[in-house]
Amino acid sequence: MVREVKKEELAEVLNLYLHLHETSVPEQSEHLSVTWNQIIEDQNHHLIVNVIDGTIVSSCVCVIIPNLTRNVRPYAFVENVVTHADYRRHGYATECLNYAKTIAEQNHCYKLMLLTGSKEQKTLEFYKNAGYNSTDKTAFIQWLDL
Repeated sequence: MVREVKKEELAEVLNLYLHLHETSVPEQSEHLSVTWNQIIEDQNHHLIVNVIDGTIVSSCVCVIIPNLTRNVRPYAFVENVVTHADYRRHGYATECLNYAKTIAEQNHCYKLMLLTGSKEQKTLEFYKNAGYNSTDKTAFIQWLDL
């Protein structure tokens, strides 16, 4: 079942992120609690999860960004697309992306975009099959070291 995350599911989400690019779960801290509450309370921040037999197996984030161009229509950004390694290739992430698309449409977004750091052909094909293309825009990243 695809839905938005519940506040009490932070630990499950953090453990799922170990299948993304994280190498450890962050320690419980005030900063983690404040950040989690910001995410949960922000009506433009949608942390989408796919739950199978009571377990979160896949997730993505969809953020709606207000905008002054394109007839003052917002755009949506998708990030942190992940599926637990034991549940891959069953369409669970696709269901999360479709849910994100529905949120973007409901918010009258003019585009939905995402970035991936993967160069693996199967990952790029996955995003193409989900309706994304890599030809309309060029992405540039500037990493900030704090």
